[in-house]
Amino acid sequence: MTGSAPARRLPARDLALVATFAALIAAMGLVPPLYVLGLSVPITLQTLGVMLAGSLLGAGRGALAVVVLLVLVAAGLPLLSGGRGGLAVFAGPSAGYLLGWPLGAAVTGWLAEVRPVRGALPWLLAANAIGGILVVYLLGVPVQAQRLGTSGVVSTAISSVVYLPGDLVKVVVASTVALAVHRGYPVLAPRRASAARR
Repeated sequence: MTGSAPARRLPARDLALVATFAALIAAMGLVPPLYVLGLSVPITLQTLGVMLAGSLLGAGRGALAVVVLLVLVAAGLPLLSGGRGGLAVFAGPSAGYLLGWPLGAAVTGWLAEVRPVRGALPWLLAANAIGGILVVYLLGVPVQAQRLGTSGVVSTAISSVVYLPGDLVKVVVASTVALAVHRGYPVLAPRRASAARR
């Protein structure tokens, strides 16, 4: 007699990678946040960690690493840049960006998983820009505008001018690091859809 199928569990290696990248993003929070022009949403290094999680671990594991971090933050651990933590951060102007992190990592990871063998760096640059910037901004900018009582146009303009240059640098760094890691340690490379079809 067959029972119900057991719940699918992550292999120990995947759990270790998820925990490692959650810790990596938390460690990046030790770098002090940069508040530019008095804005309430700081520039932090942790968005680089989100990009790295997606482009190195793939969609599922990358997003899970970010979710683990955010769960710990919600539990009260001061793991965000500047020692922030607790449920209050999810009620502030940066809440949309935080909630966009897992989705951004997932989109980055999904694109990284199907990258072509040739032209890998341009593909990773696009993956990190789409997932790490566009997707995160799509959630972050409207929430920032709503929480600060500004118009969407004003918030978008501020975000583009202040946050975009630093985020573009992070895209280049994350893509370059990911490409080097994939070449040196292919065991960490995301599964490619093309390989699965062979």
